[in-house]
Amino acid sequence: MPRTVHVIGAGLAGLSAAVELQRRGRRIVLHDAHAHAGGRCRSWFDGTLNTTLDSGLHTVFAGQPATQRYLRAIGAADQLAGPALPEFPVVDIASQQRWTLRFGDGRWPSWLFDAASRAPGTTPLDYLALAPLAFARMGRSLAQTMRCDGMLWERWLRPYFLGVLNVEPRHASAELARAALCGTFAAGGPGCRPLVARHGLGSAFIEPALRMLQHGGAQIRLNSRLDAFEFGAHGNAVDAVSVGGERIDLAPGDAVVLAVPPEVAQPLVPELTAPDTFSAVVTAYFAVEAPAGTPLQTAVVNGVVDAVRTGGGPLAATIRDAGRWLDTPRDTLARRIWEDVARVTGADPETIPAWQLVVEPRAGFAAVPSQEMKRPAVRTRWTNLVLAGDWIATGLPATIEGAIRSGQLAADVLQTQ
Repeated sequence: MPRTVHVIGAGLAGLSAAVELQRRGRRIVLHDAHAHAGGRCRSWFDGTLNTTLDSGLHTVFAGQPATQRYLRAIGAADQLAGPALPEFPVVDIASQQRWTLRFGDGRWPSWLFDAASRAPGTTPLDYLALAPLAFARMGRSLAQTMRCDGMLWERWLRPYFLGVLNVEPRHASAELARAALCGTFAAGGPGCRPLVARHGLGSAFIEPALRMLQHGGAQIRLNSRLDAFEFGAHGNAVDAVSVGGERIDLAPGDAVVLAVPPEVAQPLVPELTAPDTFSAVVTAYFAVEAPAGTPLQTAVVNGVVDAVRTGGGPLAATIRDAGRWLDTPRDTLARRIWEDVARVTGADPETIPAWQLVVEPRAGFAAVPSQEMKRPAVRTRWTNLVLAGDWIATGLPATIEGAIRSGQLAADVLQTQ
């Protein structure tokens, strides 16, 4: 009989680990404390807007290897959509200036020498400001590593880094900024083409994975909360897990992937160090269709919102690093967001349509040096217990790519134990 792996947590990290391990012949038992899978990457039907909403405006890039591998494995590679070319429309709310960053269709960055493709007001030499990132040191912020001002910063680098790091970029870890930039642009123009879930996050990332796991014989146990681990007398393995009041013994060769948030993992795993400061995201959905010809997604500078999305459902906008807005009354915040959305789309700012806010106060660990250094490794001191989650030491910020990579790393470790 194949060895059993109990995957605790059915978010993206847990699903990624389960998919990889099942493909390698392991028997999977997937547990989640909630009545639904997906964690912070899911979809649900909203009665206010009478439509399906996502937990946020997540974007992936065509060249991200872990995400593409996962989608191919679960048969969902066709669930992402995006522009045919790597183009990024931008609107400056303050000046109402609009431009489109175009990164070309090859590995050679010829777009640097085309004024219509790069950020307005910049020259090719300005992009040498990125060179110090190649030598980014552990524990250093972006502001301590490279120049964080000027046209290039305001019109491309700051919006980009805010989108992938979800903290004020000047304070962000330079190592994580470098990893995000290289992960997006290393494959050239085609690899940085932005993609979104065409029918929602659930249809792209969650439901196909659950179907694949069930078809392969996995047990899916929702409303199944991990209570405790029982560690062996010699201290090098987990002997049993207690889930929902049931004690489950682990046979030789069995293992556990713990893919839960850090605040859940720490009480369960002795002496576990983990990030303890988090960044918030606010997403607003509006019951209105965008005008014809509006880009799928537009980055916003000098506004309250950081991006506006017009395709695949209701008009939506997101605020990243949104901690300063968490105490704002919901109707006040919705109206303030709508003012920016109206400026981007040309809608009437005085007539706000029906709306819904999705507030995630712990969207991911804060991608600053002090928190990066608290991220634990995949391996633990127990040979049959590994960790997964976007908060472990993947080398990436808290993104879809980071969560999926963590699950794949956990599967790799168990295969070599």
